Amino acid sequence: MTTSGSTSGATSGSTSGPTSGPGRERQAEIYRGGALGRRPAVPADFAGLERAAHEASTGKAWAYVAGGAGEGRTMRNNRDAFDRWAIVPRMAHGNVTRDLSRDLLGTPLTSPVLLAPVGAGALMGADSDVKIARAAASLGVPYVFSHQGCNPMEETAAAMGETPRWVQLYWSTDEDLVDSTIRRAEALGAGALVVTLDTTVLGWRPQDLTLGSLPFSQGVGIAQYTSDPHFTEVVRRRVAAARQSGAKDDVQVTLGAVRTLLSMTRAYPGRFLANLRSPEPRAAVETFLDIYSNPGLSWDHLATLRERTRLPVVLKGVLHPDDAQRAFDSGVDGIVVSNHGGRQVDNAIASLDALVAIRERVGAEPTVLLDSGIRTGADVFTALALGADAVLLGRPYMYGLAVAGERGVAEVIANVIAELDLTMALTGVADLAGITRDLLVPNPSRQ
Repeated sequence: MTTSGSTSGATSGSTSGPTSGPGRERQAEIYRGGALGRRPAVPADFAGLERAAHEASTGKAWAYVAGGAGEGRTMRNNRDAFDRWAIVPRMAHGNVTRDLSRDLLGTPLTSPVLLAPVGAGALMGADSDVKIARAAASLGVPYVFSHQGCNPMEETAAAMGETPRWVQLYWSTDEDLVDSTIRRAEALGAGALVVTLDTTVLGWRPQDLTLGSLPFSQGVGIAQYTSDPHFTEVVRRRVAAARQSGAKDDVQVTLGAVRTLLSMTRAYPGRFLANLRSPEPRAAVETFLDIYSNPGLSWDHLATLRERTRLPVVLKGVLHPDDAQRAFDSGVDGIVVSNHGGRQVDNAIASLDALVAIRERVGAEPTVLLDSGIRTGADVFTALALGADAVLLGRPYMYGLAVAGERGVAEVIANVIAELDLTMALTGVADLAGITRDLLVPNPSRQ
């Protein structure tokens, strides 16, 4: 397990000076604004944030971002797992400052929080990836760029300045596209390559299926592909081959088809009118749907990464201890324990429960992150106490984007970090290394 930096400020036993840290600072910012009649852009509690985001979202956007697989049991499992643990604060500890910093695979963190990759973010707000990047950068929080993003990764990286960024990889059936994505990640200074394992096919998502809605089929969430030189060359070859063959367009003209064509055209790089006359936008969507993910992804594929990149490799979507052990035995640098936010397999094990079993199997040294179910700073505390080195925050910041754009994302991140800091302050913890299992007990009310 990675170790935190040295504790800053007063040593344990100090009896003077105000408690400092992002928690008190965030509280002061909000309360000072309140005295002037101003309120935060987003609700400070998750339930209120979720309601506000629902109200601000279209039906299709909400189905995609908030929805889960099957009957939603995995999403409930994720939350139930957190509720089964209770934090036990310790008193009279004398700590007045806290150090939330940590080094993670060479990436310096000011707090143990990264932003998870969430695809098709433009459903919640235009220029989603850039707005998220700016918000993350304003707080020094790393952002894992989604391979199914709505802004090219180079544009998103430019918006982050020097703030660390990682890049997600969905393993395509086109190996040259895999290599092209890796080269782009390296060129923009990514701190790690995050290979998502659990979406070789899409899970059964009733909310989207009921609406007949898949954002990618309308050109939303494929910007990493339409900005990729290899992918665009594949699209042009397909268009040329179709012209040569004289194949006829058999698309039925309906109002829905026209709307889809306009959506594809707006999302495709270049001028709208030129795109509207071109077959490329629709060909790009068809190409993406054909090759974006590889159902045959295997350990043999993953074994080639060491020859293909100098970046640290992190495998995302690991839930079984045997898979975790095999990953580390094969030489990967880290894993993300994740069930994809409950979006792939209905009634899958909660990520937090899987974390406990995986940490017990692999020991304290390997880098293990947690994704899925994180809603609050207290959740982050619980995850760290159970063995996570850091967490990836997902839906909450997307809800902030829906409610208040870039400012909403920044406030959600700030609130989570603030609550983590205050939970540490109230629990007697001076740094991340002090967040240990003995500060948790099984929640008696949930037994």
